[in-house]
Amino acid sequence: MAMQGLTIGQAAQAAGITRKAVLVYEAKGLLPRAERSMSGYRLYIPDDVELLGFIRQARTLGLHLDDIREVLDIRRGGTPPCDAVRNLLDARITEVDTTVNDLLALRQTLVDTRRAAEDRPCGDVSTVCSIIEDA
Repeated sequence: MAMQGLTIGQAAQAAGITRKAVLVYEAKGLLPRAERSMSGYRLYIPDDVELLGFIRQARTLGLHLDDIREVLDIRRGGTPPCDAVRNLLDARITEVDTTVNDLLALRQTLVDTRRAAEDRPCGDVSTVCSIIEDA
């Protein structure tokens, strides 16, 4: 009897991700190894597509693959992963806050440098560009 299932392209499309992402998630152990058709093609079942959708959503929230693996391992162990997810989200919020603050500081540096460059003469042959060098 021939195995039935979705090809990697069909599974990826159904989950809203790329074929490459499916391969990465499988290689990283987030997704169980796919069964193979008699021709050697990977075949995915609806549970795999559901899991791929979960991984996509977790990535949308900014969770790292190791974080997602931790959540999946907790769930596979029979425990609800909600406490771990809360902690992971708190850590991600802190990361985002740090990035936002760094970007705001960079923006201010750019604004200040642009203002300082407004009336600066150009053409000093001793430098490449004094606007950048003096920033």
